[in-house]
This record gives sequence, C-alpha cells and structure tokens, in this order.
Amino acid sequence: MTAIQDIELLLQQISRAEKAQLLQWVVRDLGDAFPGIEATPGVSGGEPCVVRTRIPVWVLVQARKLGSSEVDLLRAYPALRAEDLANAWAYDRSHHAEIAAQIAENEAA
Repeated sequence: MTAIQDIELLLQQISRAEKAQLLQWVVRDLGDAFPGIEATPGVSGGEPCVVRTRIPVWVLVQARKLGSSEVDLLRAYPALRAEDLANAWAYDRSHHAEIAAQIAENEAA
C-alpha cells in the first residue's frame, strides 16, 4: 500500500473538523510552493528548475537580464512553454536573493 492510499484510508476515519485542520497544515506546508518549479536533490545541483526539464530558473533569469526575450527563450528551449516562463519569473520575484546568488556562483565557476 502506498502512502497516499494509507492517507485516503485515514481520511475516512477522521472528523470534518480534523480534516479542516489537516487541510490547514497542508496549505501552510505548500505556502512557498510554486507551480511549475521544483528543486530535486541530485538534479541540476538541487537548484530550482522548470518541471519536466532540467532548466534551472537562474539560467532563464540570467538570459533575460542579458537581453533574451521570451520568444528567444522559447525558441532556444523547445520544451518550455510561456506558462513555464511566467512561473520562473514569479519564482525569481519571490526568491530573488537565492536566484541572484546562484547566478553569481555560476558566473564565478
């Protein structure tokens, strides 16, 4: 049985009030989640990347700073969609210091 199946069975056993409390915990846990962006240990050094790809957010942000348009990026990375770029820009706005540090680190390498 998978963890999600276990959870489904447990949900059947708890009250509505307990389900509401559980939902609040899940929302709080996901509060800093960004759709379309994920950081996976062992993939691209654990840096946040566009899902379905290994393209780090910092690469896209740096390319835009260097003058690449969204059209240029979509042509250069055929796996990307416009929605992916919007997610990357939102992630950068929220985690700007982290992305700036990744850019600086990779420029120094």
